[in-house]
Amino acid sequence: MSTTDKHQAHEPSTETDTTKMGISGRIAAFFLNAQITPLLALVALLLGVFAVMVTPREEEPQINVTMANVLIPFPGASVKDVERMVSTPAEQVLGQIADIEHVMSVSRPGMAVVTVQYKVGVPRTEALVRLYDTLNSNSDWLPHNLGVGNPIVKPKGIDDVPIVTLSLFDKSPNADAQDLERVAHSLESEIKRVAGTREVKTIGGPGRAVMVELDAARMSSTGVGVNEVRGALQSANLGAPIGNLLTGNQTALIEAGPYLQNAQEVGELIVGVSGGHPVYLRDVANVRDGAPPPSNYVWYGKAVDEQSGFAEYPAITMSITKKPGSNAIDVADSVMKRVGELKNTMIPANVEVAETRNYGATANDKAVKLIQKLIFATLSVVALVYFALGKREAAIVGAAVALTLMATLFASWAWGFTLNRVSLFALIFSIGILVDDAIVVVENIHRHQQLFPHKTLAQLIPAAVDEVGGPTILATLTVIAALLPMAFVSGLMGPYMSPIPINASMGMLLSLAIAFVVTPWMARLWLNPVAHHSEGLSGKLRPIFNKIFRPLLNEQDEKKGVRARFKLGLWVFGLIAFSMILPVLGLVQLKMLPFDNKSEFQVVVDMPAGTSLEQTSAVLHELGAHLGQVPEVTNYQAYAGTAAPINFNGLVRQYYMRSGGEFGELIVNLKDKHHRDDKSHTIAMRLRPELQAIGAKYHANIKVVEVPPGPPVLSPIVAEVYGADDAVRTKIAKEVRAVFANTEGIVDIDDSAPADAPRTLLVVDRRKAMLLGVPQQSIVGTLRAGLSGEAVTYLHNQSKYPDAVTLQLPADKQGSLDNLLALTVRNAQGQSVPIRELVTVSDTVREQAIYHKDLLPVNYVVADMAGKVDSPLYGMFGMRSDIAKITSPDGGVLKDYFIKQPDDVYRGYSVKWDGEWQITYETFRDMGIAYGVGLIMIYLLVVAQFGSYLTPLIIMAPIPLTIIGVMPGHALLGAQYTATSMIGMIALAGIIVRNSILLVDFIRLQTEQGMPFAQAIIDSAVTRAQPIMLTGLAAMMGAFFILDDPIFNGLAISLIFGIFVSTILTLVVIPLLYFVAYRKKFSKKYTSQ
Repeated sequence: MSTTDKHQAHEPSTETDTTKMGISGRIAAFFLNAQITPLLALVALLLGVFAVMVTPREEEPQINVTMANVLIPFPGASVKDVERMVSTPAEQVLGQIADIEHVMSVSRPGMAVVTVQYKVGVPRTEALVRLYDTLNSNSDWLPHNLGVGNPIVKPKGIDDVPIVTLSLFDKSPNADAQDLERVAHSLESEIKRVAGTREVKTIGGPGRAVMVELDAARMSSTGVGVNEVRGALQSANLGAPIGNLLTGNQTALIEAGPYLQNAQEVGELIVGVSGGHPVYLRDVANVRDGAPPPSNYVWYGKAVDEQSGFAEYPAITMSITKKPGSNAIDVADSVMKRVGELKNTMIPANVEVAETRNYGATANDKAVKLIQKLIFATLSVVALVYFALGKREAAIVGAAVALTLMATLFASWAWGFTLNRVSLFALIFSIGILVDDAIVVVENIHRHQQLFPHKTLAQLIPAAVDEVGGPTILATLTVIAALLPMAFVSGLMGPYMSPIPINASMGMLLSLAIAFVVTPWMARLWLNPVAHHSEGLSGKLRPIFNKIFRPLLNEQDEKKGVRARFKLGLWVFGLIAFSMILPVLGLVQLKMLPFDNKSEFQVVVDMPAGTSLEQTSAVLHELGAHLGQVPEVTNYQAYAGTAAPINFNGLVRQYYMRSGGEFGELIVNLKDKHHRDDKSHTIAMRLRPELQAIGAKYHANIKVVEVPPGPPVLSPIVAEVYGADDAVRTKIAKEVRAVFANTEGIVDIDDSAPADAPRTLLVVDRRKAMLLGVPQQSIVGTLRAGLSGEAVTYLHNQSKYPDAVTLQLPADKQGSLDNLLALTVRNAQGQSVPIRELVTVSDTVREQAIYHKDLLPVNYVVADMAGKVDSPLYGMFGMRSDIAKITSPDGGVLKDYFIKQPDDVYRGYSVKWDGEWQITYETFRDMGIAYGVGLIMIYLLVVAQFGSYLTPLIIMAPIPLTIIGVMPGHALLGAQYTATSMIGMIALAGIIVRNSILLVDFIRLQTEQGMPFAQAIIDSAVTRAQPIMLTGLAAMMGAFFILDDPIFNGLAISLIFGIFVSTILTLVVIPLLYFVAYRKKFSKKYTSQ
C-alpha cells in the first residue's frame, strides 16, 4: 500500500468502536446484525406492492380546479339593465368569498352569467358550500318584484371531464336518431350501476314531444287564444291525493285526476266554446306526437374502406365521468365490459357502439410504458455499478433502489397522489438521485476493502459508512432543499408538477434510511469477505489530475499558478456568458410547455351570429368530408348546436356553454402515434389553413384546438382591453384584433364582440293594449309560444324523460313574421284581438354582450401561435409595438400591462396580456423564488455542517456552472426551454452541491490526518471521482429514459447536459477554489510533492 493510500483512511481496529462514530456509523453498526433488518426490507417491499395495487391510475394529476357558473335570468331586460342591476351587484356579493381567484361575468339580453373561479387547490365541496352560503345569505340583494329569477348554480371541476365517451350509430339507411336516443337513455341506468361512475349523460337526439301546432285562422274564428289553450292544458294535467275517506272501520285513500298520458288525450281537451258548441284542441291546432324541430345534430364519421372513404351516420354520444379518487383504468374497463355485455340485449344488433374516448386506456398505456422505463432505468443504473464495482455491489445497489422505489410508491399513495404521467416521471427522474446514497455507501465499503483487505466486513462496514455518512446526510438534505420549495409553486402548474418535488424528496429520505439500515446489512451478507487490492479507476485518474492540477497549484512559481487560475476563470466565465446569451439570440426559445403528441384534436366552428342550425351543420359536413381524406384521421364526431363532451381544456375555456345554431365542433381522433409519422401538432398545423379556407367561404371562424400539454388557459395569447366606454372599448378591441391578423404566425384569432346580427323588436303599444283590455304579459306570452315554442306541461307516460306538450306555430309558418302577428289574444270582453294591431315592428341589431373581469369591464381578443416559433410569448411581444400605435378617440395612448389589471379604467384605455404569458410568468416567478429559497437553505445547511461562512460559498460555486451544459444542450437538440427545463436546473443545484460536499469533506478529512494541503486537493479529485462520476452517470441514465417525452424532455436535457458539464468542471473547480481560499492557512504545512 502506498503512503498516499495510507493517508486516505484511518485503519479500523479489530473491534468496531461505535462510540467515536457519527450517527450514520452507529446506525449501520446497530442494524448490521439486527434480526429486524430483513423484516424492515420485507415491509418496504410489501408496502410498495400494496401501493401499486391500490393507487388509482390516471393519465394526468388530479387538480382541484373548482369553478361555478351562476346563471341569473332577467327576462326581457336589456344588456345594460342586466349589467347594472344583476351582474355588477352579483360580482360584488360573490367577491366576498374567500380563496376566489377571479369573478367574471357576461351580461346578455335577459340573462347574466357570473363565473366564480376559485384558487387552485380549494376542495370542491368546501368551495361550493361557501358559494351557496353566500348566495343564500344575500338573497335580498335585489328587490323581489324586479323580475329577476333565482340564481341557478352550475359547478364544474376536473371530475366533470368524461373519461369515456361512446358514439351510438346505425349504419342502415333508415336509421332513426330517436331510436338511438331511446337506446342511450336505457343504457344510462345500466352504466351508472358500474362502480366508480359519477355522471352518465346523453348528448344529441331530437327528443320526443307532443307538438300542438296552432292554426291562427281557426283560433281566430272560434275566439280561442293561446292563453286559453295554455290554461286548459295546465289545468287538465293535474292529479293529487285529496284525503282519506272513512267508511266503517276502513280508510280509503281518495285521489283525483288523472294526468294527461298521450297525444290523443291532449287533442280531446276542450279549450273553449263557440256558438254553443265545445271547441276541442284538435279543432284549432294540429296535435302530433314525435320529434320536435331539431335543436342540434350529432353524427359520427368513420372510414368504411380505402375505396369508399369516410361515411357519416346520425349518432348519439354518451359521456361518462368518474367519481373523485376512483381508478380511471378500472372504471373505464368496467364500463366497456358492461357495454359489451349489453350488446344484442339492451343494445339492438343494428346499433353499433364506437369508443371515441377512453382516458382509462390511455392512462394504462402511459402507466405501463413509464413503468417499463422505470424498470429499464433501474437496470441501467445497476449495470453501471456492475461494470464499475462488480456484480455483488451491483446487486446490492439494485436491491436498495428497488426497496427505495417500493417505499416511495407507498409514501406517494399515503400523500394522496395517483399513479399518473407526472408522478411516474418523477420516479424515473428520481432514479438517478435515489441511487446516489446506495452508490456512495457501497463504493466506500468497496474502497475500504481494498485499503484494509485483512479486516472483516463486520469491522469495515460501520467505519466505511461513517466516513461518508456525514456528507451523505448533508448532500441528501441539500437535494431536498433544492427540490422541496417547488412544491409551493402557485397556480395550475404548482399542483400539476407537485409530484416531482414531493415524491423525489420523500424518495431521497427513504433512500438515505435504506442506505444506512439495509445496504450495510446486504453488503455484509453478499460482498466477498476479501477484496483484492487494485488501483482501479483512481490509479488511472491520478496521472490525469496531476497533470491538470500541477500548473494550477504551482507554488514554486506563484505567479504562473495565478495566471493559470486566472485563464481558467476567464474560460469558465466566458462559457457562462455564452450560455446565457443563447436565449437572447433566439437560439433557445422560451415556452411554458411544448406540445404533446396526442391522438385527438378539436375543430371549433363559430358561424356568424344568427346563422341557422342547418347552415352550421352543412359547414360541419364539408369540414368532415375534408377530414375524411386525411390519412391520419380514424374517425370524428360532429356536434352542431350543442357542445361536445369536454376535456380539461374545454373545462377551463367553458366550451360546455356552447349551445345555439351558430356553434359547432368536431372531435377528431387520430391513429395511434406509433402508427403515423407526423406528430399531432404537425398534423394540426397542416390542416389549419385547409379547414379555415373551407370556413372562409361561409364567413365561419374555424379554430384548430390541440390538447394542451399542461394546465390549460383561455387561449395561448389573450389581450384584455379595459376602458369605461363600451363602444370605444369594442372599437379598440377590433383594432387589436386587426394587429393580430397582420402578424405572422398568429392564428385562430377571435374576440368577444361578434359581428352585428339583425334583431326585430316588437314594441307593444301599451296605451292601445290597456284600452282594449289586453295585458302586455298575454301579448308577450303568445308571441313566445308561437315562435319559439313553449312547453306548457308534460305527459305522464312512464318514460324516463317526460315528453313535453309544446305550443308553437307549424314549422312552415315560423319563418314568416306575418303568421306570427296573425295570432290573436282575447281581451277582457272575450273578443279576439290580432296581435298586429297591438305592436309596432322595429328593425335593429342585436345587443352586444358586456364582459366583466374582477368588476372591471373588459373585451377579449384571443389567438394562438403557429409556425417555426410556436411560443406565444414571442408573438405577444412582437405585437407590442404595433398595438402601442393604437390610440383612444381622445388621443390617449393605449397602455399595456403584464402582471395585473389596470388600477383605474376610467382615465384611459389599456391592454392587459394574459393567457399562456400569465401562467408562464407566475410559474417561472415562483420557480425562481423556489430556486432562491433552495439556495438559501443549502447555504444554511452547509454553514451548520462546516462551521464556516466561506466554505459553503465554495461548495455552491458550481451551481452557475450548470447553465454551461443546460442552455447549449437545448440549443444543440433544438429544444425549447420550458418549465420542466427549469425543474431540471433546480434539481441540478442539489445534485452538484452533493459532489462539492464530497470533495470538500474529503479535503478536510485528509488535511486533519496530516496530508499536505496540495496533495489533499489533488487526491480529493482522484478519490472522489469514482463515486461522483457514478452518481452523475446514474442521474444522466435515469434522465435518458424521459428524453423522448415531448413534455419532460426539457428536464432530461437539463439533467443530462448539466450534470455532464458541471461534473467535469466541479472535479477541478471546487478543489481549486478551496485551494485559493485556504492556501495561506495551510502554507506552512504545504510540502511540494
